[in-house]
Amino acid sequence: MIKIKCFYFNEFRECCQLIWDETGEGVIVDPGCGTGSERSSLYEAIGNNGIKPVKILLTHAHFDHVLGLQDCVDRYGIPVFMHPAEKETLRANGAFSRMFGIEVPEISAKTTDIADGDVIKSGNTSFEVLYTPGHTPGGVCYYDRADKLLISGDTLFAGTIGRTDQPGGDYDRLMESIRTKLLDMDGDVTVIPGHGPTTTIADERTKNPFLVPFNFPNDEGEE
Repeated sequence: MIKIKCFYFNEFRECCQLIWDETGEGVIVDPGCGTGSERSSLYEAIGNNGIKPVKILLTHAHFDHVLGLQDCVDRYGIPVFMHPAEKETLRANGAFSRMFGIEVPEISAKTTDIADGDVIKSGNTSFEVLYTPGHTPGGVCYYDRADKLLISGDTLFAGTIGRTDQPGGDYDRLMESIRTKLLDMDGDVTVIPGHGPTTTIADERTKNPFLVPFNFPNDEGEE
């Protein structure tokens, strides 16, 4: 059985997740911890729960999701998994973040390429990589099928979708990604987005104004 702790970091309230299971092994998803106190809250949770971090998973490489990336790598010496189409997003972070008055620490960590359908393991937990471009060229979601958990990054939010007006964004690709990769999941799949509250696939099918026109089959109990 997995355990999850969410942290809302930096001024964009980016959701970093710490996910572990009964083996004690865990992953850090999107470490956007930009200050010393934010990093300390993550590291204290890891220590207090006896977690051994084994991997860092990136849903995408926008600066608000990677502000603590290098510090995490330096501290734990663990690999970083990212879609290769995000390498330009990562390289462009300095100029992009300065538009918001934020300096991104230099990131020298090497990344391990992932592709659609890959399975990344941590302890007894398996995360399936779902390639969902649109918000960025290399955006992905991570799906823990056994626990019915979807880490959606900035692809899908509660009641809305990822913005596509930034460099590399593509509205049509994003909608296609959501339609073909996410919305045919079981309705009781829990969705943890990169910002904002947790939701479910059923709620997004029936309440998200961007998605209800698709008219997907009803889930059990839905009108």
